[in-house]
Amino acid sequence: MRVRIHTIIITLILLLATTLATAENSTRANGYTIHHNAIPTALLSPEVASNYRIVRSKYRGLLNISVIRDVPGTTGQPVTARVTAYALNLIGRRHGIDLREIREADAIYYIGDFPIVDGETLKFMLEVTPEDNSRSIDATLSQDFYID
Repeated sequence: MRVRIHTIIITLILLLATTLATAENSTRANGYTIHHNAIPTALLSPEVASNYRIVRSKYRGLLNISVIRDVPGTTGQPVTARVTAYALNLIGRRHGIDLREIREADAIYYIGDFPIVDGETLKFMLEVTPEDNSRSIDATLSQDFYID
């Protein structure tokens, strides 16, 4: 019986790890890869939330976006960009998301928070114009949010 419970737990952990590994989304276009994901801010550690002035709450989500110039033979080069974003819920209500740029060593990313409701699916609409580029890239991301 004990071995069976351990097997079930290990299986559940592996399934969760697989789900989390595919949870990040990205969009490739015009020589760039846009990485984008959204999570509840309650998942952030208190230290991370404090460092980035983010309110931890089960009723707030965080959108994170990075823009990488594709460079053959490498993982790419982070670049600055003009990034705008908003979220739509299933009934079409629009949530504007104010984004701010964060720079850490060689990394550049854009974060913004927004309200969430239990059982809500949000579709994020992104418009990204990389530095020194006049062509914008449109990207979308859908995320379900559940409140414990």
